[in-house]
Formats: sequence, structure tokens, C-alpha cells
Amino acid sequence: MLRLSLTPLLVLVLGVSLGAAFPHDTLRKGCRLSKYQNIAHKEQQAVDKMRQEFFFSLSLGLCLQVNNHKCNTRLFHRKWNAVDLPMSDRVVLVAAELNLTIAMLELPAVPGFAEARRRPLDFFTQAREDVRGCVTGRSPLQVDPSHQPSGRLRHWLHKLQAAMRASPESTACLRATTILHVLQVLDNLRCAALQDKC
Repeated sequence: MLRLSLTPLLVLVLGVSLGAAFPHDTLRKGCRLSKYQNIAHKEQQAVDKMRQEFFFSLSLGLCLQVNNHKCNTRLFHRKWNAVDLPMSDRVVLVAAELNLTIAMLELPAVPGFAEARRRPLDFFTQAREDVRGCVTGRSPLQVDPSHQPSGRLRHWLHKLQAAMRASPESTACLRATTILHVLQVLDNLRCAALQDKC
């Protein structure tokens, strides 16, 4: 039975204080989201190639099976976009999406997908580290540690928490949904980095 240990993610996205969710040494690094205003084309290509490899493997039955009539995770089907959120909420959204994406990419995989995910996983892991520096409230990109997400975002974070309480079948569904929408995660990262220009 496949079970995910997602306590760090839940602490991050649902905790009362974002400051408690990050190690204190990462706070000193500062907020380094500006480098994601223009995500390198090679990174976008690697992510897209990974998506294609995943769904090719899925079609061949090599990945965990996703039963289509039961796979109705609508986690990424929101009535709002990152641009509709205040800047501090965008950072919280991106942090949650990066944690989810990394958790799903780290699941056991067939060799072809394992190779294709390597570069995107490194990219998303680095982005997560950079987002961790955005919780001290010292610049427009940084989130005050006492920040409470808006109602829209809070509702989505609760949906994420429910989705993370996963049986093996629903984990496979969540993984497929996350990988399908991984380009949206890139867009939201870019939007958070662009601030008012998003």
C-alpha cells in the first residue's frame, strides 16, 4: 500500500504561521523568486518532455494505473488564477504547488519516466528552496510569517489536504493530475515572481 508522508506539506500550507514551516536558516537566504520571471526554455522543454513520457508510460500500463471513471480530482480546476490572488497568497500557492509536485515526482517510477523527471525534479526542488526565502515580510515578494491565506486560497488548501489523504488508487490519480497540470505550476511560479506585472 502506497502512503505518502506529507506532514511537511500540510504544515506549510495549513499551519497558522508560515514562519514555523520553514527552517530558520533558509530565511536568511532572502527571497529569490525574481529569477523565475523568465523560466529558461530548456527547463520548460524538460518539464513538457517529462509530462509526455509519463502519459506515454501510463498509456502502456507501465505507471500506476489510473481508473478514469474514478479519477476525478479537480484540484487544478479552479475558478480563479494566481493573478487573481494578492501577492502574498501567490507565494503560498506556489509553495503548496511545488511541494505537491515534488511529492508526486518522487514516487516510484518506471525507468523511462524516472530519467525524464530528473531535471524537472531538480528544477522544482531548487524553486522550492528559493520560495522558502520568501516568508520574512521584508520585500514585496516576501510573505509575513503571520499571513493568513485569503478565503479562495484557504478553500483550495483544504481541498489539497483532502486529496493528500490518499489511498494508492487516489494517489495515482493525484499524481497523474499533478503531472498533467505541471505547466500550470510553472506559470504560477512565474506569476509570483512577476508580482504586479503578472
